[in-house]
Amino acid sequence: MRLYDSYLAARLRYSDAALPERVAVVITERDLLEPGAYETLEQFFEWAFEYGTDHVVVYVSVLDEKATPTLRRQLEAVDAPAELAVRGPDDDEPAETPIQVAVGLGGKHEFATAVRGLATEVAAGDLAPDDIDESDVERRLVFPAAPDLIIKTGAERLSDFMIWQSVYSELYFTDVNWRDFRKRDYLRALRDYQNRQRRFGR
Repeated sequence: MRLYDSYLAARLRYSDAALPERVAVVITERDLLEPGAYETLEQFFEWAFEYGTDHVVVYVSVLDEKATPTLRRQLEAVDAPAELAVRGPDDDEPAETPIQVAVGLGGKHEFATAVRGLATEVAAGDLAPDDIDESDVERRLVFPAAPDLIIKTGAERLSDFMIWQSVYSELYFTDVNWRDFRKRDYLRALRDYQNRQRRFGR
């Protein structure tokens, strides 16, 4: 399999097609309970930066909100190759680090919080309704950067992930579960991305 990995890597490096600058991965709370899950996450960060990514977002969907504080502590302790910020449902401060992790912070909640912020400014007379545009929403999002590529492992659904930011993202679904996700799976996602023609809604 190492030979196959080398083949994929060579195809990526010698292609004229661009690689994604911003990559996101969607995993679940259950995924992180599997043995080796955090080690896979650390490796994923290494792979992403090795292949030209300068911004990584990880979204962890959570069923049991009581697990969020524990998950947050564990994720904040992950060994990462760049500065990492973790945000949860109670956070509204934007994450501006190269690696950003959302724990249980769904896109609907994030968007609603941004809209409430706009409404507060309008009510205070600091912002005119007719002056509101996309940039006003984006600067109030916790995760303002729009991913070029979003990878979802295990199932073909986004789990309420970055509903505003992902509108023009390329989506890659793999039936490989996070516990089995390896470098070759990431390289396949990158190769698939290179083979696409991005339309940005056109």
